[in-house]
Amino acid sequence: MTAARPRIGTVVVGHSRDAASRASAAAFVTAWSAAEERTVLATVDWPETAASWLRPAKRFAAWEPDAWVVAAAPLGWAQMSRRLRQDTAWDPARTYGFATLGNSRLPALTGAAALQGMRGVTPTGGVWTIDRGWLVRHLPPPASDAP
Repeated sequence: MTAARPRIGTVVVGHSRDAASRASAAAFVTAWSAAEERTVLATVDWPETAASWLRPAKRFAAWEPDAWVVAAAPLGWAQMSRRLRQDTAWDPARTYGFATLGNSRLPALTGAAALQGMRGVTPTGGVWTIDRGWLVRHLPPPASDAP
């Protein structure tokens, strides 16, 4: 028997500055904040390229949320997550990404262990996880025939 995971109530949302990532993050913040007992502690953005990732990494990890949520392009997130692992107490196993991060190139961009345990959703309703340097996709459950 596995232990139940604690319920997620507080999140920090991070996103790239491209239009799609900003829109995804904003939609998530609106939906999450509308539910009872759910709080967005902070929203942090970062550029796709930067001379230093330290400032956005420290802002992203400054809080102690139940989870982090990320909407970003793979390259920018790879650079941000490397800085997070190097200079903060951020935990990829408590991090959830949007479908754009379910890209098999992501673990190669960050290094095999940098994103261990991170997970997210696919555009078709499945789930992806990063395990030992591999992005593993899990198929969505079959559609129910029940009315």
